[in-house]
Amino acid sequence: MSKSPAIIRVVENPFNPGYYSSLELRSFGFARVGENCSVARNCTIIGLENIVLGDNVRIDGFTSIIAPNGRVKIGSWVHIATGCALGARAGIEIGDFSSLSQGVRLFSAIDDFSGRWMTNATLPPHVVRVEAAPINIGRHVPIGSGSLILPGVSVGEGAAVGALSLVNQSLAEWFIYSGRPATKVRPRERDLLALEAQALAAGAAIC
Repeated sequence: MSKSPAIIRVVENPFNPGYYSSLELRSFGFARVGENCSVARNCTIIGLENIVLGDNVRIDGFTSIIAPNGRVKIGSWVHIATGCALGARAGIEIGDFSSLSQGVRLFSAIDDFSGRWMTNATLPPHVVRVEAAPINIGRHVPIGSGSLILPGVSVGEGAAVGALSLVNQSLAEWFIYSGRPATKVRPRERDLLALEAQALAAGAAIC
């Protein structure tokens, strides 16, 4: 006697939590959400009222944006990849067409490690000392995987930061940087500027 064939039931992938859409994000209390935004459902985001998202923004899973006090402004056509951390105590701005690769850290405030002060957020304010200053990432700036950007840094338009770099001082426009600390490697080509109009036209069609 032949057996009946096994019934295979196809289910939605339980390991993919998916993304919130612009429409959903607007209901959560962000300061502003543009068109065609996608934010992974497994992100940690604090201080929604201080966060602005431009158009065509994608934020991937396990990213943390902590902004209960400082302001975060993310421009249009920005991709923040998996596992990034944005500590926005003093404010963070990311310009249009820029990107943070996996595991990038932007810290606008850091403890004083000299030993003259204590060093963690559970302690009363009078026993700690925090250096805090805003971070500004210009337009067309890719930040390589695992890089760390420290308080007060401005990264000029078109600058590129290689993977695993430590950026502890501001970077000039249209150069490639790499290292710990990041140093100038060579000029960066500007051909990509000619492609902006094409990207904007495509975005208008999507929205």
